[in-house]
Amino acid sequence: MIALALLLAVSADAKLLPGAQGKLCLSCHADFQPQLKKQFVHTPVKGQDCTSCHDPHAARHGKLLSKDRSQVCLGCHQGVIPAAAKSTHKPVAEGACVSCHDPHASDDKGLLKKPAAELCASCHQAIADGAARARHKHLEGERSSCTTCHDPHGSQKAQRLLTAEEPALCLQCHKPSAPQFAKAHVGYPVQKARCTTCHDPHGSDQPGMLYADVHKPLLQKQCADCHVAPTSPTPFAIKAAPGPLCKTCHGAQVDRMMNATDVHQAIVDERACLNCHTPHASRQRGLVAGNLVQVCGKCHQDTIARQERSPTQHPPVAEGDCAQCHDMHSSENALLMKKADSSATCSKCHDYTKHQSHPIGAKLKDPRNPSLSLECLSCHRAHGTEFKHLGLYATTTELCTKCHTQYTR
Repeated sequence: MIALALLLAVSADAKLLPGAQGKLCLSCHADFQPQLKKQFVHTPVKGQDCTSCHDPHAARHGKLLSKDRSQVCLGCHQGVIPAAAKSTHKPVAEGACVSCHDPHASDDKGLLKKPAAELCASCHQAIADGAARARHKHLEGERSSCTTCHDPHGSQKAQRLLTAEEPALCLQCHKPSAPQFAKAHVGYPVQKARCTTCHDPHGSDQPGMLYADVHKPLLQKQCADCHVAPTSPTPFAIKAAPGPLCKTCHGAQVDRMMNATDVHQAIVDERACLNCHTPHASRQRGLVAGNLVQVCGKCHQDTIARQERSPTQHPPVAEGDCAQCHDMHSSENALLMKKADSSATCSKCHDYTKHQSHPIGAKLKDPRNPSLSLECLSCHRAHGTEFKHLGLYATTTELCTKCHTQYTR
């Protein structure tokens, strides 16, 4: 009973003066006063309830937060991340709410640190710059902001934070019943297809907001060159298998590829050209279906993963410029190399005579394997290793003594 009485007495003494809670904090944090004059003030701040987020005495978390930063906001805003979300914004998933929001006050709605479009651009600069430069702009992007189509926190309905799946999202504004819509799509029921197969939703230099590189039949509205009639029960079906169909226009190129010594497996299976190319339009030259890190990585995951783990990044691999060294279709050389001599390929970018004086060339045999010549790949691996400079071993000594055994210690 005595202990309880003491506890109650201490508790009573520790109570703040009536109405002093927020005022007491501001007596030291006077520079915080301008925040209260902003257009949008966080509800706890407006109510001067600083202790709803901060511990006034001590804390295990920075800025005296009473919980981990990822948990403080979720204490009140649990519904921000939708249940069973198909996509979640990375800052939200990481609990970094303050990367977009000011936790106290802002002149922008939603306590955003900047206007929404400007804030999105701070991370997605390439998309924002492309949209700003585009001759043909998406009107919604001009009139409003990214949040017209994207949920900035997470989406239950679609990937890429879209507020609805395609084509339902696009059809909220674009009506298939409009005569102009049907004419632009030559009567094909594209309202049942993915609009982003052909169109860049952020803006384009091509009429109709088509991607930068457009397949000639599509540009000339000759869809029936490849597809059956739009009145058919299956209007998107193609007239023949992909390989033979592509050959009707690209016959000479296909014959040349198929007659080479080494043919890329991707072009001989049933999907043929469609394994790597889109038949309609693409952001990439040559109608490639995406960045080559992604396209090539569908089959060569081990190569991409090796490069990502490598302490030294080889630019052609890291940047998806596989065609710097390889012919993507077929070759007379092993591994689809453009040149038979791998050192000749390397010398396009690297002058090995300035790198070091070690002799290489077809006339010099590798002491470890007399059937191989000494070349750049005798010491390096183009796609990456776990060692610096794409080397085969951790140190130069380990590498050199594999051939120069007399210097082994």
